[in-house]
Amino acid sequence: MKPILQLYRGYANEQELIVMGHVLKRENKYNFEKRKLKNATSILRLFRIKTIKNFDVYLHYNNEVIHTKTLDDGYFNFCIPLEKETHFGWMSYEVSIKYRNETTTCKGSFIRPHKGKLGIISDIDDTFLISHTNNFFRKLYILLFKNVNDRKVFNDVVPHYQALSSAGRDNVEEVNAFFYISSSEWNLYRFIAKFTQINKLPKAVFLLKDIKRGITDFFMSGRGNHDHKYEKIKHVVEFYPTLKYVLMGDDSQHDPKLYERICKIFPVTVVAVYIRQTGKSPKKEVQKILKNLESINVSVCYFKESSKAIEHSRSIGIIK
Repeated sequence: MKPILQLYRGYANEQELIVMGHVLKRENKYNFEKRKLKNATSILRLFRIKTIKNFDVYLHYNNEVIHTKTLDDGYFNFCIPLEKETHFGWMSYEVSIKYRNETTTCKGSFIRPHKGKLGIISDIDDTFLISHTNNFFRKLYILLFKNVNDRKVFNDVVPHYQALSSAGRDNVEEVNAFFYISSSEWNLYRFIAKFTQINKLPKAVFLLKDIKRGITDFFMSGRGNHDHKYEKIKHVVEFYPTLKYVLMGDDSQHDPKLYERICKIFPVTVVAVYIRQTGKSPKKEVQKILKNLESINVSVCYFKESSKAIEHSRSIGIIK
């Protein structure tokens, strides 16, 4: 069976380009139909993915062909030095694989942010996508039986994110660097990417958790260790050291603690932390963490409604 090449959005700074993807044995497509059982079948199929390790992958960029091989879980990641890259914004790259004398080529996109001041890093579940992470059975039911077209964003989250995306930009074509970093697995990439597109959320780089390859893993989706999120956020902040960062998360899992660690390491770099309240009342532990962040001059907002977050962003001058 012909292997499938799946590419993700990459990113670049002045010295380096990073692009990534998976090589799969077969494509388990997410079915974007609205019927409930079809949706459940599609979601479960995404977790029965089979990947190919040590498979040859070729990046075509800047009149060069760069060769690597996939890792044990079929993932590949090209980190290549850039010599003279003069363009900014979203650009395309091309990756190919060969199988039985046949070449498959796919195009992906990567961002090299225009010089600016702001980078936004956002969680996904219960930060902008209503997921009910606090309630295991409800979360599973929604994931299985609510199609991507039926899933909802929180009120006013889209105008807030769009304002952050264009903050400090006079040119409509220029946008700030936006990253969605989540404990959701790469299995759900196409679902989440489609959701953000449908809801007109800013185009962003996704950095998700290692791909899962079994139905049992489905029931643990988004759970377990969240250190990968910390490592990925830390990597992004180090990759673009001159940007000022806004971190967006919620109080359903570990975002406040993760963000506190990041702020302590990068006390000058993070300007604001936003935490959505997912329960009926604020959590004392979260309030304590945010108070601590304020003491190191990080602006914080613990909010139930995004309208409050928008007001806060205006009050500190990061959006108009």
